[in-house]
Amino acid sequence: MIDKSQPNSHNHHSLSNTLIDDNYYNLVHDKITKELICCNSEILEIQPNEKIIEEINSNGNSKILIAKSKGLLGIHFCENSGNLPIKLFDDVILKVDDEFEFATIIETGKIVDFKLSKIETSEMKLPVIDRVVNEKDIERNISNVINCSEARKIFLKYVHELSLDMKLVDIHFQFDRKKLFFFYTSDGRVDFRELAKKLAATFKTRIELRQMGVRDEAKRIGGLATCGREFCCTTFITNFKRITTDIAEENNVANSISKYTGPCGKLKCCLSFELE
Repeated sequence: MIDKSQPNSHNHHSLSNTLIDDNYYNLVHDKITKELICCNSEILEIQPNEKIIEEINSNGNSKILIAKSKGLLGIHFCENSGNLPIKLFDDVILKVDDEFEFATIIETGKIVDFKLSKIETSEMKLPVIDRVVNEKDIERNISNVINCSEARKIFLKYVHELSLDMKLVDIHFQFDRKKLFFFYTSDGRVDFRELAKKLAATFKTRIELRQMGVRDEAKRIGGLATCGREFCCTTFITNFKRITTDIAEENNVANSISKYTGPCGKLKCCLSFELE
């Protein structure tokens, strides 16, 4: 339970920090840092340390950053067109068209440049950073989280009344409260028109019900894999690859597929990492 009476202290930091797996970022920074600094035989012996990693994060294209939002954006490039003084792990408000979303900056500097070089961004319309959060923004975000918890009970009540085959995965109130998202899984198509009407009448806002697959469910909920690390899909995978038994055979694990099945019930995404 979140203590609403202290929105600016420990609760704010815990909300932000739970989005980030420090070990994952250290691993990624080490790998990319080596590629960025290893330009001669002497530098090849340098092991990335905190100072080097900080330098890699602080330099580069300051106008493009990577943020993580609980809404539909998820992990996404964003534009700092106003040249705001933004640091790693700062909470910001993103603007997409006329809508606003709460997000946390998770990557900056040369690491972002490195990722940009691997994809085509010329046609991408990036969310714009409207501002770094203030006290009122933090209070509203905490209020939205509390309201989501209350909305869960109401959603489950209506689903039971209407006898709908739906498993609720997550709820998200858009920061500006223009939309309330309900993410769910189901074995088939669900006629949720009556449910949407009831929810809209109760919450007085636009309702969006989003059906997702089991892999998307694992990505959204998160957790620890058998390797002891946070799920790959939660931390850095943005597009799921199709993992087949052929891939398992190439990894010589076809005889023990049950050991290489993730919590989502599908073959683990990390099997594809070994192919190259």
